[in-house]
Amino acid sequence: MKTILLAAAFALASGAAMADSCKIEAGAKKLAGAAQTSFMTKCEKDAQSDCDAKAADKKLAGAAKTSFTKKCVKDAVGS
Repeated sequence: MKTILLAAAFALASGAAMADSCKIEAGAKKLAGAAQTSFMTKCEKDAQSDCDAKAADKKLAGAAKTSFTKKCVKDAVGS
């Protein structure tokens, strides 16, 4: 039983680490051309929404919100 739980925990951890950024995910999916452009655009919009929500949860405003959101999106996209 412990072995199964340990294996499941390892699988979840390695799966989360693999989905680091939009660029890594696009490369893993071997996207190119219009498909890659479309995927990256959607991924960037999703990252922006997610980062805005995180900034709101932290009750950030003004320059702090802008700085946090910019870094968050950059990390999510993989620039």
